[in-house]
Amino acid sequence: MTLPPDGLPPNPNPRKPAFSLPAGACDSHCHIYGPFARFPLPADRSFNPHEVPETALRAVHDRLGFARAVIVQSQGHGFDHGPVLAALRDHPGRYRAVALIRRTDSEETIAAFDAAGFCGVRFSFLPHLGGEPDLDLVREVIAKVKPFGWHVAIHVAGHDIVRHAPFIRSIDATVVVDHMARPPVAEGADGPATTMLRSLIDKGNIWAKISGADRLSKEGPPYRDAISIAASLVRHAPERIVWGSDWPHVNLHGPMPDDGELVDLLAQVVPDEAVRHRILVDNPKELFGFP
Repeated sequence: MTLPPDGLPPNPNPRKPAFSLPAGACDSHCHIYGPFARFPLPADRSFNPHEVPETALRAVHDRLGFARAVIVQSQGHGFDHGPVLAALRDHPGRYRAVALIRRTDSEETIAAFDAAGFCGVRFSFLPHLGGEPDLDLVREVIAKVKPFGWHVAIHVAGHDIVRHAPFIRSIDATVVVDHMARPPVAEGADGPATTMLRSLIDKGNIWAKISGADRLSKEGPPYRDAISIAASLVRHAPERIVWGSDWPHVNLHGPMPDDGELVDLLAQVVPDEAVRHRILVDNPKELFGFP
């Protein structure tokens, strides 16, 4: 039986941003699903996504002005990385990727992923994505990918960034905290979660993605209540910040964001054009190893 998708499909016609993105701009966090006739959804998925394959992602990026992207393997496809591997193979240089790796995955599997263009491994601590993982198993996987120089993506929410700060500090690799650690937006830029994230960034090997403003916001579009949190991270360490759309915004049940509006929000978060260039072009090239 085919189950209905969780949440809504992405906005099919995002507006063009009000400003032109720099050449080589990178969307550092997005996902793809399908086509399901070629890549059926596996039984071990944690939710049911809409069918939005690489062709749909590329059309959105071409409209918005992104030349590069980092595709994050989603638990909607479980551990079947087929769609992402195909995107990497068919568009070399345009995409890099982040994998989901198990302790049972062989060194040969990880080496093949690395050769294809994967450059990171992700761990989610959110209940609807499987809950908090066993940290000993996480450490085993980090040790597996360490010889390949991959970064470690951490997906936490609320005050979990505070609770897991000792573990995050202990990671002997480059760390990327997804979606600004999804802090409670009402606490603002000086709340415990964002204050801790800035402290972690000070360690030197820890980065943050200013993405997911639509998930943080309580006001809704144009998400101005999330600006102060993102802007505080940019002011604190612009050299370790990247931006992501989070397209196609899975598991959202309210109005879907307009991705052009999310890009325009970046101009408010980062009004300085040179700093935007760093966040959209220079930093992703360094962090993800684009050619």
